[in-house]
Amino acid sequence: MNLILFSNSYEVAELILQSDTTSFLFKLKPLAFELNAVEVKSRKAKLFSLERMKDVEGTSIYAGKKTEVVLVNQSIANLSSNNARQIYSQVAGLNIYQNDDAGLQLHIGGRGLDPSRTANFNTRQNGYDISADVLGYPESYYTPPAESLEKVQIIRGAASLQYGTQFGGLLNFIIKQPVSKGYEFIYRNTFGTNNLHTTFTSVSERKGALSYYAFYNLKRGDGFRENSAFESNNAYAHISYDVNENSEVSAEITYLSYLAQQAGGLTDYMFDTNPFQSNRDRNWFHVDWLVYNLKWTSSLSKNTNFSFQYFGLQAQRDALGFRSNRVDQIDPDGERDLIQGKFRNSGIETRLLHHYKFGSLPSVFLIGSKYYEAENSSQQGPGSAGKDALFEFQLEDFPFYNNQSQYTYPNQNISLFSENIFYLSEQTSITPGVRFEYINTKSDGFYRQINLDAAGNPIRDTIIADNNVNERAFALFGLGLSHKPNSLLEMYANTSQNYRSVTFLDISIVNPAYTINPNIQDENGLSFDLGIRGNANNFVSYDVNIFGLLYNNRIGFIQKVYADGNVKSERGNVGDALIFGLESVLDVNLKKLLSLSDQYVLNYVLNSSFIESKYIRSEEAGIIGNDVELIPNWNIKTSCSFGHKDLMMNLQYTYLSSQFTDATNAIESNLSGVIGEIPSYSVLDFSCQYYFTKFKLEAGVNNLLDTHYFTRRATGYPGPGIIPSPNRNLYLTIGLTI
Repeated sequence: MNLILFSNSYEVAELILQSDTTSFLFKLKPLAFELNAVEVKSRKAKLFSLERMKDVEGTSIYAGKKTEVVLVNQSIANLSSNNARQIYSQVAGLNIYQNDDAGLQLHIGGRGLDPSRTANFNTRQNGYDISADVLGYPESYYTPPAESLEKVQIIRGAASLQYGTQFGGLLNFIIKQPVSKGYEFIYRNTFGTNNLHTTFTSVSERKGALSYYAFYNLKRGDGFRENSAFESNNAYAHISYDVNENSEVSAEITYLSYLAQQAGGLTDYMFDTNPFQSNRDRNWFHVDWLVYNLKWTSSLSKNTNFSFQYFGLQAQRDALGFRSNRVDQIDPDGERDLIQGKFRNSGIETRLLHHYKFGSLPSVFLIGSKYYEAENSSQQGPGSAGKDALFEFQLEDFPFYNNQSQYTYPNQNISLFSENIFYLSEQTSITPGVRFEYINTKSDGFYRQINLDAAGNPIRDTIIADNNVNERAFALFGLGLSHKPNSLLEMYANTSQNYRSVTFLDISIVNPAYTINPNIQDENGLSFDLGIRGNANNFVSYDVNIFGLLYNNRIGFIQKVYADGNVKSERGNVGDALIFGLESVLDVNLKKLLSLSDQYVLNYVLNSSFIESKYIRSEEAGIIGNDVELIPNWNIKTSCSFGHKDLMMNLQYTYLSSQFTDATNAIESNLSGVIGEIPSYSVLDFSCQYYFTKFKLEAGVNNLLDTHYFTRRATGYPGPGIIPSPNRNLYLTIGLTI
């Protein structure tokens, strides 16, 4: 006798029964098997291209903070040239310097913070520092190519408790991770206006517990002005090993080298006459950047995570050229000014995050430490009288060159930080935090003062020793609140103290465009955010907040009249400022509103900020009541994205109102072009993408209406003076993924 047994989700089985069988035991086999890993790939973009951080991620706490996560791999933007105006279009209130057409450097600020080389953010890559010197010279000459990025995390001022003391907060580039299985090869080739050519090649593979990801990026072009050609080479490698299911070790190394000719700055008259002219053909800028990181992460238990990383930097930047206080002066073809900076720094950062019960409710405790030391140096003196990019001092040929200095900067920083999430209910949490800082910055060097007679002979040659030690210790406190009444809405608030150390650029570089107040001091302040954010049934994603920033001892420029009647800009502590405003980002899913099928994507984004600012205290005459520099009252970016099957398109409009560049609110410019108003401007960009089989085609037009505008008055290189922004430019990218 045959007996057939079956059931849903189980294999069919047949049993042959003997005539004398009275009972039997039988087990059905389930119709399932366990997979080691599942990898899902999709071309469809997410409903929204901006996300927020979770309360806890890895060994970090973000509860109650204003966080933004840019999904770069979902962006419909000119990634080949790191077009920041498009990539960061949904981050509210950012002020962006736009002065090259290849994105060699990222210049973003916000809420009145100087955008130059993103120096007011703690800039990291995969969680470790990549700037020149976090305290002594926090400028970022290296920016990862957008084609390599998965996302960018931005945490505003409250990040000062976990990531450093900066007013701006954290900017963390997250590079793509190795594939979850198998092998992947990506090749992208881009051609654009002004002989722009970029290539991006990446490889990734995972074999068992071992995985890697690596890329190489080449950029070269002529630039949109005369005398602005460039070439950049950037390589990166990441390798990781899963020690066991709870522990991973990884190593990363990044190398960047680029050489760029700098067309120099313009006066207002020169810009109005021809914004793309250049009277500097001997100015050059060169960067060598090597960053490395070793990391170990481990789940010590189901409730405890630990991370340890050792990171370091070996880098050099060289600026060579003719810099005059009168930028319209024709280059006399004499010796050039050479500034050379060398950066050697390293650090260790550890974090321990523990989940526990406080009463009957969950809590999360974080404690961490950071040790950082730097041995940096800078030298300024005479460069060659030629036109080539020769970054060697010519002291024998020009012994009486006046702008000579040489310094070393041995810096040390030790910090301890801690935060704790206390959940008062399932919906409400409070997160207090503290950071203890010990900072010891030193400068050891000299500068020369040389006076010449009418015949060019020295009548006074004095070497002045300039040695300083600035040792301080302090604590920063902060508090975050979060209330989530439902899954669609979160109300958040946070406040945090901030601190910015005087950098060696503030005190030791001789610049013909301005002087430095010898009594310049560190800055400090307090920031807060209060807002609501959420996702309303996948119909609209939103984040609306008000913010405030009390900025004490703000460093900036004022116009000073000297005894001889000359008027010159002075860099120093202008006074205390109050900055406040409203920021909002709304991303509306029009596909759902119009009941379109899943084959379509249709989104409208409105990103707007309104900011007011005033100086409330100053020892300088005529400053109190003035607007704070580098703050446009209105900052609006709006865009519409449309997609159908494998085609995606985006049209974006950007508008910024006018802004001042110094604390005296000067509208008219000076001879160097450093001081004066930055007029309002608007820019229109168009980008599109199309997939077919393993290929991807991207194309677009930046500055579609060919607007002539500028966003920056540089105080030093690449100026001084007005640095024009790119005119209309086109690009075409062909990508292959295997």
